[in-house]
Amino acid sequence: MSIEILSIRQVKAARALLAWSQHDLASASGVSYPTIARLEKEDGPLGGRAATVAAIRSALEAAGVEFIAENGGGAGVRLKNVN
Repeated sequence: MSIEILSIRQVKAARALLAWSQHDLASASGVSYPTIARLEKEDGPLGGRAATVAAIRSALEAAGVEFIAENGGGAGVRLKNVN
């Protein structure tokens, strides 16, 4: 399911599910480590340029993360069921 806005907390939770460091996400997304670190210092919606957000999202989704939209229960993340 596609959602418009990702939060910093969703990105951090996604990294935790994958056991990825900020360096791992930087490598997988092509976004520099300093940019990842700067973005994750804040709370709220993931900021930055649209291309940066798209690269982060794509890398996490390619690794098996599914972003869950706000649907009354709160936005979240989970690992895709590959079975």
